[in-house]
Amino acid sequence: MSTAEFSEVERAAVYRAIRERRDMRHFSGGSVPADQLSRLLAAAHQAPSVGLMQPWRFVRITRPELRAAIYQLVDEERRATAEALGERAEDFMRLKVEGVLDCAELLVAALPEGREQHVFGRRTLPEMDLASVGCAIQNLWLAARAEGLGLGWVSLFDPLGLAQLLGMPLGAKPVAVLCLGPVEAFYAEPMLVEQGWTTSRPLSELLFTDQWEPS
Repeated sequence: MSTAEFSEVERAAVYRAIRERRDMRHFSGGSVPADQLSRLLAAAHQAPSVGLMQPWRFVRITRPELRAAIYQLVDEERRATAEALGERAEDFMRLKVEGVLDCAELLVAALPEGREQHVFGRRTLPEMDLASVGCAIQNLWLAARAEGLGLGWVSLFDPLGLAQLLGMPLGAKPVAVLCLGPVEAFYAEPMLVEQGWTTSRPLSELLFTDQWEPS
């Protein structure tokens, strides 16, 4: 029998971080100390990856003018998304969908060039490189929550435009703009639920046995 089981208190802390993690949009400025940021990025780097390819790359944004340019890209896509939503456009424009200008730290998570050389685990599912980056972001998210920091994943941007802004090589692709930093409070529920945009579905509707069940 394994003796590697966590204590009851340790398990409770892990499940609490998972339960209380939120996609944050409201930040209170401040800063993230260098040692704390290093811990969070180390947690991201400890994520699993298919074939141990470690396809995550993180770009820390420190120049104010670059942050402003990223905000402009996000705002352009926000408006384009609103137009595409049709009758829900007005409701969407009332939502706060990013914290690019307000957060203490801004990071861009990206896929590197040359991913086609990694065949192990990707021959039939090449998108597993993206799944691996998602695992790294989730590690960062949970570690941030445990440290009392908020993190928000922003996907409203033109990937080519952001890649050009950051001087990425051909074949590299930005996946997420990550807003990180202190917050006044964590949302009691996901923000989109609190704002009446959508509702969460229970696990019972999403869990099948042996074969796909019709909706």
